[in-house]
Amino acid sequence: MEKRVAVIGAGISGLLACKSIMEKGFNPIVFEARSGIGGVWSRTIESTKLQTPKSFYQFSDFAWPPSVTETFPDDKQVMEYIKAYAIHFNILPRIRFNCKVTCMDYVLHGNEDFPSWDLWGGTGWPFSPTGRWNVTVQDARDPTAPVEVYQLDFVILCIGKYSDLPNIPDFPLNRGPEVFNGKVLHSMDYAAMANDCAADLVANKRVTIIGFQKSALDIAAAVANRNGVDHPCTLIFRTVHWIVPDYFLALTLKSLNRFTEFMVHKPGQGFFIWLLAVLLSPLVTSHSASCDSCMQPVIQLTPYNVWFQLWIVIKLGEAYLKRKQPLKKYNMVPEHGFLETDIFMHVHSVAGQFL
Repeated sequence: MEKRVAVIGAGISGLLACKSIMEKGFNPIVFEARSGIGGVWSRTIESTKLQTPKSFYQFSDFAWPPSVTETFPDDKQVMEYIKAYAIHFNILPRIRFNCKVTCMDYVLHGNEDFPSWDLWGGTGWPFSPTGRWNVTVQDARDPTAPVEVYQLDFVILCIGKYSDLPNIPDFPLNRGPEVFNGKVLHSMDYAAMANDCAADLVANKRVTIIGFQKSALDIAAAVANRNGVDHPCTLIFRTVHWIVPDYFLALTLKSLNRFTEFMVHKPGQGFFIWLLAVLLSPLVTSHSASCDSCMQPVIQLTPYNVWFQLWIVIKLGEAYLKRKQPLKKYNMVPEHGFLETDIFMHVHSVAGQFL
């Protein structure tokens, strides 16, 4: 009997999961609550761009089209790329749009006990010999429509980190949005609006944004572009993070590779390059490796070498950012170093819109 497999969510992870399952010979069903694919990229702010160089943000078996020449494509280019991927691998016919999963139950035959919840299928295998998943699906366009229940052998959740659930704090009584004379809106709701509607909403208004992460900066850029200096946008935040220009991130990634070249002596090198190689030689461990016609030294970088290289590049970057941006003037120099927190937790922001 053919095993029934389902994927919940048609974002990037859901598309990849569906393609992988198809390659293994299954006929998966993909449930998507929205009317289109793309996940977070299907609802973005007008100023949103990719904050990772596109060469580091692409499918391994489907390259970016030559027409996309920007290092950091905008949201429309990213969506076109995702759609092209889904069409190329014939994923779209597998997707059931406007189908919102409201409940999942694991059902065993009779009065059997589940062997172990710590293992797939209770036994360590993806498919249980006895149990099945009952997945309840509702029409997202009509909450009054009757639900459908699908019995499945395996379910993959690709619903994202937040899954359309806005993180709104609990306010004390009479100290929350109800006492504010203006409009209070979460960034998810703002991103879900059409660009022209969002522009009309903030036009000629005093807008305050709480937060200092990617969504906050994207909205600030959109509002600033719409209202200019006559109606400035205000950011309120608890912790300052590094704002990295888009060109700086691409340059940093290249520098981490190019820096290693200075550790090696080269034929015909000048005095400065020779001196630099001598000074950096303690970081290099070399040994002889045979090749077809000669013995050549091979560079080995230990974890300490890599850490030191990264530390040098990041510290130079911090000095550049402090000089390039008016951080001290506005008391926005982060208390932590870029190397200590932001680069590892990925809480820095790439914001070419501001710089």
